[in-house]
Formats: sequence, structure tokens, C-alpha cells
Amino acid sequence: MKEIPIIIPAYEPDERLIKLLKEFREKNVRDVILVDDGSSVEYKEIFQQAKQILREIDGILLIHECNQGKGRALKTAFSYILDNCPEAIGTVTADSDGQHTIECISSVSDELLKNPNKLILGVRNFEEENIPWKSEFGNKITMKVLGYVSGIHVSDTQTGLRGIPRGFMKELINVAGERFEFETRMLLESVGKYSIKEVPIKTIYDSKENHQTHFRPIKDSLKIYKILGAKFFKYIFTSLSASVLDILIFTICCYLLKEGNSASQIVIATITARFFSATYNCAMNYKVVFNSNEKVLRAVLKYIFLAVIQMSLSAVLVIFGVKILAPISEVIVKIVVDTVLFFISFYIQRKYVFKKQ
Repeated sequence: MKEIPIIIPAYEPDERLIKLLKEFREKNVRDVILVDDGSSVEYKEIFQQAKQILREIDGILLIHECNQGKGRALKTAFSYILDNCPEAIGTVTADSDGQHTIECISSVSDELLKNPNKLILGVRNFEEENIPWKSEFGNKITMKVLGYVSGIHVSDTQTGLRGIPRGFMKELINVAGERFEFETRMLLESVGKYSIKEVPIKTIYDSKENHQTHFRPIKDSLKIYKILGAKFFKYIFTSLSASVLDILIFTICCYLLKEGNSASQIVIATITARFFSATYNCAMNYKVVFNSNEKVLRAVLKYIFLAVIQMSLSAVLVIFGVKILAPISEVIVKIVVDTVLFFISFYIQRKYVFKKQ
């Protein structure tokens, strides 16, 4: 029989954890892995109760001596499953704070059973009235940024209820991220490997004001946006370094051709510099920025086509911009136009030129 163990990472939980475990016992849900992520001694009684219930449902309690973060707790459980549960086709992760009902957990588990090679997300409805504003606002912003940077479109970026295939668990153990940012890295790592399927779940909060969470709004959010921005900053770096290379090669060519005709010297230097800088930029975007598996020739041809279109659009828009916005300098207009095209180009390169199959 195929197994799908349930992982519950817990840091200083309350009675809601015990309530969930008792429901597991009542519904005969087995193979539960609870991770105590370095909770203080004040929570010893909670885990003693949990341990007793786990014995009755073939579960186990794994313990971190000190708090290491949700990401590390999940990796600890992944390792345990891979080493001790050969029949497990994957796992379902759930939170310990009462947000996930046994019905919702079962729905995600059933979906993983049907789709053992997909990442299953139990997604909340953020339009409901009982959602804390910081959760609603944070999720919507992260959702937009994630979609632009990676092309992943999900309706709940920080859900802790997930069905994860066994093969993906093996990969995730070596993925960076020890705390809440690990769940964002999980989404990014799925690109080109595992398609995502969403399962609607109940949205449960104690109240808008009183819902307790160990998520640190500023610190953990900064880590998440640092991860999301990494690809875009690589894109900025490769573009700037390509510009520097272009100027450097142009300067060298002008120096070597200084005895020739000045007009032809500039044309040759420009073409040579642009050839090498464009080749460098294309190669860096293909391998480093977008880590594409598109066929090289197809990617190069699409990159050239995009470069020509972008250059032509820049010229046309600057001409019209100068006429419409006169007496604003053409330099200012060009900076604005090229900045907008720069962001559009990133989206097109990520989605069409250097896409992941």
C-alpha cells in the first residue's frame, strides 16, 4: 500500500496541536511525524501529550535541541521519511497552529496520491473577511512578485499545507533556506521539474487581531524578497557587465584602428563590440540568470529577434517621446523608455526566450 506520511513542524505550540493529533487518532490517520524545533522547557508538557498520542497512531517525535527554523524542521522530517519509509510516495506538510483541518489535510493527501509527480498546494481564499490584513496584503504582493520573476502563478504563496513528491523531497534537502523562506525556495525549485496543482482549503484564523504566528513580518519577508529578487539582480548584473564589455571592446577597437578612416573605424568598432557583448549577455542569461533548458540555437535566434525589436522600439518611442514631451531632453526620454523596455525584456526573456521546458 502506498504511504503518505504527514509532517508537522512545531515551535512552541499550544493546545491546538494536541487537538489536531486527537483528531488524527479518532479518524485513524497514521504515520505522523512531529518535529519539535527547539521549543523551550515550558512546552515540555505539550510534547509529552503529543508523544503519547503519536505512539497510538504509529507516529514519531523528532527533536531539535535548539530552534533552527521551519525549513530545517521540514528537511529533518524529509530525511527521516527517505531513510525509514521506502513505501512513501511523498509527504504532506501541515502547520501546528490549527489552520489546517483534518479534512483539508486529507484532501491534499488524496490529490498527491492521484498526482504523485506534482507539487500539491492547499490554498486559502484571501478574500474572506476573517483574514488578517497583513496576511492578505503580504500574500498578494508576494504573489505578484513571484509571478513576474519566475512565472509561477499560485493563489497562496505561503501555505504550509503542501503535498510533496518523494523525488522532490530528495532535491529539497539540499536547497538553501532554513526558515520560512524555504517554502518560497520550494516553489522556485519546482519550475521546469514539477507542475503545481492547487486544492482549495478552509481559511481558519482565531481572529484578525489575535492570530499567533512565529513568522517575523520584517525579517522573514526580507529573506523571501531577497530570494525572489536574486534572479532579477543577476539580470541587472549581466546587463551592466555586458554594457561595460561593450564599451571596453569598442575602446580597444578604436585604438587599434586609429590609423584608418574615422567613420569606418566607428562602424567596425561598434559592430565588433556589440557582437561580443551580446554573445556574452545571451550566454549569461541562458545559463546563469534563467538556467534555461531551451535548445541553444532556438534561444539565440529568439534573443537576436528580441534585441532587434527592442532596439527599434527604443528608437521609435524616443522620437515620438521627444516630440510629445518637448522641451524635455531626448536623453531623459531615452532613459525612461529604455528603463521600461528593460523590465519588459526581462519578462519576455524569462517567459519566451530562455523558458524552462
